Amino acid sequence: MTAVETQITYSNSYTIQHEEAYMIQEDDWDRDLLLDPAWEKQQRKTFTAWCNSHLRKAGTQIENIEEDFRNGLKLMLLLEVISGERLPKPDKGKMRFHKIANVNKALDFICSKGVKLVSIGAEEIVDGNVKMTLGMIWTIILRFAIQDISVEETSAKEGLLLWCQRKTAPYRNVNVQNFHISWKDGLALCALIHRHRPDLIDYSKLRKDDPIGNLNTAFEVAEKFLDIPKMLDAEDIVNTPKPDEKAIMTYVSCFYHAFAGAEQAETAANRICKVLAVNQENEKLMEEYEKLASELLEWIRRTIPWLENRVSEQTMRAMQQKLEDFRDYRRVHKPPRVQEKCQLEINFNTLQTKLRLSNRPAFMPSEGKMVSDIANAWKGLEQVEKGYEEWLLTEIRRLERVDHLAEKFKQKCSMHEAWTAGKEDLLSQKDYETASLMEIRALMRKHEAFESDLAAHQDRVEQIAAIAQELNELDYHDAASVNARCQGICDQWDNLGTLTQKRRDALERVEKLWETIDQLYLEFAKRAAPFNNWMDGAMEDLQDMFIVHSIEEIQSLITAHDQFKATLPEADKERVATLGIHNEILKIAQTYGIKLSGINPYTTITSQDITTKWDTVKHLVPLRDQMLQEEVARQQANERLRRQFAAQANIIGPWIQTKMEEISHVSVDISGSLEEQMNSLKQYEQNIINYKSNIDKLEGDHQLSQESLIFDNKHTNYSMEHIRVGWEQLLTTIARTINEVENQILTRDAKGISQEQLNEFRASFNHFDRKRNGMMDPDDFRACLISMGYDLGEVEFARIMTLVDANNTGVVTFQAFIDFMTRETAETDTAEQVMASFRILASDKNYITVDELRRELPPEQAEYCISRMTRYIGADGPSGALDYISFSSALYGESDL
Repeated sequence: MTAVETQITYSNSYTIQHEEAYMIQEDDWDRDLLLDPAWEKQQRKTFTAWCNSHLRKAGTQIENIEEDFRNGLKLMLLLEVISGERLPKPDKGKMRFHKIANVNKALDFICSKGVKLVSIGAEEIVDGNVKMTLGMIWTIILRFAIQDISVEETSAKEGLLLWCQRKTAPYRNVNVQNFHISWKDGLALCALIHRHRPDLIDYSKLRKDDPIGNLNTAFEVAEKFLDIPKMLDAEDIVNTPKPDEKAIMTYVSCFYHAFAGAEQAETAANRICKVLAVNQENEKLMEEYEKLASELLEWIRRTIPWLENRVSEQTMRAMQQKLEDFRDYRRVHKPPRVQEKCQLEINFNTLQTKLRLSNRPAFMPSEGKMVSDIANAWKGLEQVEKGYEEWLLTEIRRLERVDHLAEKFKQKCSMHEAWTAGKEDLLSQKDYETASLMEIRALMRKHEAFESDLAAHQDRVEQIAAIAQELNELDYHDAASVNARCQGICDQWDNLGTLTQKRRDALERVEKLWETIDQLYLEFAKRAAPFNNWMDGAMEDLQDMFIVHSIEEIQSLITAHDQFKATLPEADKERVATLGIHNEILKIAQTYGIKLSGINPYTTITSQDITTKWDTVKHLVPLRDQMLQEEVARQQANERLRRQFAAQANIIGPWIQTKMEEISHVSVDISGSLEEQMNSLKQYEQNIINYKSNIDKLEGDHQLSQESLIFDNKHTNYSMEHIRVGWEQLLTTIARTINEVENQILTRDAKGISQEQLNEFRASFNHFDRKRNGMMDPDDFRACLISMGYDLGEVEFARIMTLVDANNTGVVTFQAFIDFMTRETAETDTAEQVMASFRILASDKNYITVDELRRELPPEQAEYCISRMTRYIGADGPSGALDYISFSSALYGESDL
């Protein structure tokens, strides 16, 4: 016995739990079961093999189960091996009472473990009673091999059966309902092996009609690879109508214990995979946020310089192309970025919610990529964008005015240059030196008429100078040529003034030498010159280009034109009077036989000139009427565009505001469930999407207005910019509100909040949401907490604010409020739980190896851990060992535990 004792090295301790719940010993052992010889044969073989599987650990075995336990020595040794405890020292004598004493020591030990022995005494064992010996061994198997099996709060037989059902559920032709006939075809045993060691059996090649082959395959594989001895005979099981339940249970329990370690490792691996999957998903969301934020900020960075470029084009066409490019930007390029910005905020909120629900630290984006940073950049973009559009419209108006002035400048310059052509040469002549007295007088009067004409043209020169100055002020691109031409006209005008004065002085010196010349010529010249100048001005006015922006402005021009037409009768009288002077000259000449040269010495204006110009004026009047009426028609068309745009804008603007208010009402409504709110919001979202065609139609009308150079509209307070901003806010609001409800559902389901609790939270939040904008300021939040029973000091309230307002925005959202109110009830993984799971995979070591990670975890999760775990620095670890303790802590943002 001493040699045997030295081989027992087990030190495992065993704590009995739930002793009262231990399986009740069967009272009918010898009444039914052993009456069947087939069952007795199966039990004898199975129990013998089971005992030997433990006795061989002590270097011995039994051959005959009823004979080899009679002296009690191997029975005591068996109990020591399977319990890991020492029994009292056996009696060494060979007498019957020595054997009975040893058997009693074994039976007393069994009873000390909470087992009630029924009808089993030491004398029957010593006498070799087969059925009592088998009953005792079954009792030992129940106590030490089956009792501790527990699955979902069931134990012993029920637990072992449930374990078998769970493991074989996926396999065809397997339906484990008991521990007898469910195992006859051998498929259940093969399924158990394949489930845990698929490398040992090709289950797809097994046939239900080959039970003996299946059973022998299972027995051989279990004995060779799983160290489970062959305890049954395939032929006995197949040929027995109902195999012995105890034999089957004994054999199957060996599989449970063989795979128990794998089960524990599988559970630990599943927990780790779950945690790593959450972490990988969160990291993917973080990477997507960083990528999307970078792209959006880069787009804003590239776009702002384009919008800040205020270099004006030189032509109206080029500036209108800039306006068209800006329209493309607003209609094509910006809307997807609006959606990206909204999606970015939604992704950020969803990520923060997932991190809170999985007990991870809050996500802090890279510097400059916070939601607030993006919002500020977006705000800056919109400010520059608004300024750019205003600048474009101002520049288009300026270029319109510039083009008009430039054309007007050219027209007036051409008329003035045509009038001054040859005047310098004329003033430089010295014809008076050889002229007769009459000719001198004529030259004097002619010069006076010229001075009158010169003075009449002073206004035109001043107009030319004024137009040139305005073109310079409006930054006309060809201002240099305008200035040069204007300067030439001014210099020439000054020279004409000088020459005029010199000629007058010369004529006055000889004026006393000349007689009075024909007053009629002089009177004709004096009356013809201003009338001619009036006709020139009339023709100029009738041909004058104009630019108007409203019906009122064109009506003003029509009124002025009507006033001009009212002066035509008086002008006609002047024409008749002036032509009457000429006719009188002809009459006198004819009467007195004077031969006229046909040239008025005082003016170059002839009666034919007056008649021709008068006919021209009468011809231009109806043309002017037509131009004004065409402009009236254009302005009326513009007015229709204004009213058409206003009619839609006055509907769309209030519609957007109403939808904003309705969405706000749905988001704070507590009468229905979150799913009902979600359905309502989804319906609003679809209605909004369907309404987009109205916005597009309004954009088309707005484009028509801009193409018609309409920049104001007194019929509506809604500009296209207002509609665009309101529409973008509506899209953002509905998307953000849907995301908030989704996060509330996610929070409710993750934390087990009832709809009634959520409604109570919503009612409290709504009561203290003074501004009804879905947010509470810190004072209202404090009042809300106090109303719900919180006793808050300054330090505690400051701590709570860091939880509900991590980004220091100065407000508390409903989602943050719910997270705070429910954070204590969350059932989440912890760093300690993950660490404990890794410790199981590492076999209780403080480190884990690469091979262990790759063996226990799926490839993706294994490589994830390997890439992130730091090297283990302890002296007890091999080269390449990894530190799973600090890795577990880092997953939850904690310091090393």
